[in-house]
Amino acid sequence: MGVRRVLPSQNSREQSSAALSNRRNALLAKGVENLKGRIERMQKGLNPVFGDITWGAGGSTSELTLELSKAMQDDYGLVTNMHLTCTNMPAEAVHTALEEAKAAGIRNIVALRGDPPNGLDGEWTAVTGGFACALDLVKFIRKEHGDFFNITVAGYPEGHPNALSSVEDDEVLSEAEERRVASVVGPDGERTRWVCRDDAYAKEMAYLKAKVDAGADCVFTQMFLDPETFVDFQTNCREAGINVPIVPGVMCLNAYGGFCRMTSACKTRVPEVARVSSLRCCSRALGNPLKSCENICPAGAAPETGRSQG
Repeated sequence: MGVRRVLPSQNSREQSSAALSNRRNALLAKGVENLKGRIERMQKGLNPVFGDITWGAGGSTSELTLELSKAMQDDYGLVTNMHLTCTNMPAEAVHTALEEAKAAGIRNIVALRGDPPNGLDGEWTAVTGGFACALDLVKFIRKEHGDFFNITVAGYPEGHPNALSSVEDDEVLSEAEERRVASVVGPDGERTRWVCRDDAYAKEMAYLKAKVDAGADCVFTQMFLDPETFVDFQTNCREAGINVPIVPGVMCLNAYGGFCRMTSACKTRVPEVARVSSLRCCSRALGNPLKSCENICPAGAAPETGRSQG
């Protein structure tokens, strides 16, 4: 006699699904409270100029993003920079998000294209009725809301990850390319070199200027670890006629595993001294962002930006 497989009843499946949903909601609520506590402690201890809130692809975190943005400015007195991306966002959804931000008194928007839904290595495509790039988003915000919002856009001192190409061992690079080339260790342990070549870098600059000319008030840069990379980028921006404030993307990495994953995914240039200190001890690596700040401030990096609420 064969053994019959007993399938769970529809009611059992629904109960299991409901229990899983309740658990997820409880974990989310706990995470939000934990984050709010951290925001409060950082506000009191560090007195930051502003706080950033990221945006989930396709508006998946829109309600939570708005909730946290309101809490940051209303409860903790922080100027809030709310991210807004094009990924899986039709124009109607962007319109709604901006209206809700405006109603909440949020006046600072970071306008981004966003990563592909399946990660940095995926292919990015615009949704039907959506925007193809951050430039479209900046134009839309200015058209719909005039100068109500302070708009920040992204800049890439080493070139956008999609604009990088691999470098052969015997290939000769220009002096500028050598100053931004990155050596990356892949998942297989193999080391490869990547660079945004001069012609691609010129296109990056032209695109950034187009975003500024369309109405962007400020530039936030991608994470970098080599201060000279930022200094070169800022000089290049000024030479291209990009004269808005440029805020350097200095990121504290608190674990060596995360350090490796982040720099590998973004193909970030890592100075040898940072690589050695990270291998010895993560706490040594955390000194690098502070040193970066010391090195780039004399170069004229923007100390603050943002528009107060109200």
